[in-house]
Amino acid sequence: MSFESFAEFIDMGGHGLYVWLSYAIALAVIAINIVNPLMQKRQIFSEQARRLRREKQNP
Repeated sequence: MSFESFAEFIDMGGHGLYVWLSYAIALAVIAINIVNPLMQKRQIFSEQARRLRREKQNP
């Protein structure tokens, strides 16, 4: 399917809202799946460092 203009491409034959919304939702889910484990990893490392400091202070 070819489009005459960029506006027609964005409109997608009247279905543009659903098409672009589904792309946005998919991109958001992918971003969450990348960012969430990185944040959890950072939290685990900081908790472990805190635990080690506590153990070192109170032998």
